[in-house]
Amino acid sequence: MSARVTAGGRLHFGFLNLSLARDRLYGGVGIALDEPRVVVEASPAQSVEAAHPDAREYARTAVDLLDVPGATVEVVESLPRHEGLGSGTQLALAVLEAVAAAHGESADPRERAPALGRGGRSGVGVAAFERGGFLVDAGHPTERFTTTRPADGEWAVPPVMVRRPVPGTWRFVLARPDAPAGRHDDDEEASMRSVVERADPSVAEELADVLAGGVLPAVATGDARAFGSAVARVNRLNGTWYADEQGGVYRPPVGAVVDELSDDPAVYGAGQSSWGPTVFGVTDRDHAGAARTAAEEALAGAGVDGEVRVVAASNEGAAVERQ
Repeated sequence: MSARVTAGGRLHFGFLNLSLARDRLYGGVGIALDEPRVVVEASPAQSVEAAHPDAREYARTAVDLLDVPGATVEVVESLPRHEGLGSGTQLALAVLEAVAAAHGESADPRERAPALGRGGRSGVGVAAFERGGFLVDAGHPTERFTTTRPADGEWAVPPVMVRRPVPGTWRFVLARPDAPAGRHDDDEEASMRSVVERADPSVAEELADVLAGGVLPAVATGDARAFGSAVARVNRLNGTWYADEQGGVYRPPVGAVVDELSDDPAVYGAGQSSWGPTVFGVTDRDHAGAARTAAEEALAGAGVDGEVRVVAASNEGAAVERQ
């Protein structure tokens, strides 16, 4: 038996709290995307075989977790690595599901994600893989997650606090400037420790107001304009926490792209996904073409090359096919 798993990327708009002065830390806010996607195929084997180095490591862990002999794993499509689209979590969970399905087994992504090193702060990526949609997770108890997260496998993925389907008419323009990858691995760990140690707790109060008074009502009513404005504010407030680590509210050259994109009437709100460099803009089906043009012009105005695409959200989560 062989198996094929397809999962879309995700946007991460920010966290609800990064201050040690509050009871819960982190609390991710994001949305699952239909594309770009990761596609992984797996078949049973007596050892682990995979050309993709990250997939090979995830497959080795999956084989151990599932207590199966091995698997041949192929990454057919991959998400851009460390560009703010959730490449690590989506690949890890896709490999896990593909290996399990190839052996006729089932695997709970939420339960197994910590052993794969995923879900240590934000639960948005895991929740996006599970069911898609607009997502807010509950974060972690602050006393458990202080400035350094526990070792891999010694946490539970944050529970989903809000999950709502995204209206089918909403679109998201993605502008990916040609820029260095976002923070990851040890660099990300060091930066997050620094951010959490210095985070202003008053920002979390503003974020709670924006979530309750702006983001959630916009999702509930399907108001793309209000949603874009509210998540752009969530993103900018998060940027005040990260400014010392990334060289501004947005990392260069993202700030220039966001500013240009935000000025266009076809885009209802813009920001930086996670550590970037991917810039997102919220729009709708009727304005998708104009939003694409605006993103292309924003890259040109910022003096950088890059790639632009307009995508829909995903309300389904990952797809598993057994053959």
